[in-house]
Amino acid sequence: MEHRIIGTTMPVLELMLQPGEQVFAESGELAWISWAIQLRTGTAVGGQQGGFMATLGRALAGATIFMTEYTAAGGVGMASFCAKLPGQILPLEIQPGRGYLIHRHGFMCATRGVQLGVGVQQRLGAGIFGGTGFRMQRLTGQGMAFIEMHGEVVQYELQAGNTLRIHPGHVAMFEEGVDFNVTTMPGIRNALFGGDGLFLATLTGPGRIWLQSMSLPHLAHAIAHYMPHPGEGGGLGGLLTGS
Repeated sequence: MEHRIIGTTMPVLELMLQPGEQVFAESGELAWISWAIQLRTGTAVGGQQGGFMATLGRALAGATIFMTEYTAAGGVGMASFCAKLPGQILPLEIQPGRGYLIHRHGFMCATRGVQLGVGVQQRLGAGIFGGTGFRMQRLTGQGMAFIEMHGEVVQYELQAGNTLRIHPGHVAMFEEGVDFNVTTMPGIRNALFGGDGLFLATLTGPGRIWLQSMSLPHLAHAIAHYMPHPGEGGGLGGLLTGS
């Protein structure tokens, strides 16, 4: 399989599949395909585990229940996927015994042999108090995966014992060996009036982490002022309210 990432701000992933080659993605991720590509949708396509618990785990991690498999049949086929937000698409080679945890909107597609599941947190507090920003997807198995990250991407190689405290929306991906936990915002004034929420993610090495400059909560907050609100009409009322 050959791949090409086209563009800069809103990149497109173009895959050229040889006859018989397959990739899978969440349902609804397709941008465009050639005539040689056949589609099949289900809970166990692309070599994914299709049991109830595996499907539930993917849903809890933010993925769709159903996945779609794209197969080149009768010739070379093209399948393309587009970034949902400004950012980057990262090719990632998955090897046995070396997993990755990615943010809940990060999975774009992968070849057969890659397993997509929920990133089970070792500490109960991370799952209960962390909120949706702490729900991670887990990639294991063997094959090639493509990850979408929002904004600019910064990599750090954390040494053993080194810790970064991070707003959860900026955590894009980290190696499975990195310790993930949740901590509270220091100081009651910071927690209540700082505008950054009550909790931070803590990532402790050893291992590599990828951080993204754009977070969906911050993006939603930035455009909320410009969105129509119930009870606010046009005309004089819209002028008075600034809408």
